[in-house]
Amino acid sequence: MPMPGSFAVDGRDGRVGLVIGVVVGNEGSLVRLRPPGGGAPWDCPSRALCAAPPSAVLAARVRELNWQSRMP
Repeated sequence: MPMPGSFAVDGRDGRVGLVIGVVVGNEGSLVRLRPPGGGAPWDCPSRALCAAPPSAVLAARVRELNWQSRMP
């Protein structure tokens, strides 16, 4: 299970997202992801998550830092 604050890949469509939460329910767990640099979050079944490769994590961290530097 990924930890909040880490990056993961939604194996269903290949999107990289920042893990912002995990919800455990009767039908399994869902992981809430947010695109690096902001945007609408989405839910992904934990079984569909993949580890983000180092190159994707680096690119995502750069987008996050750029986004945060523009915040007031």
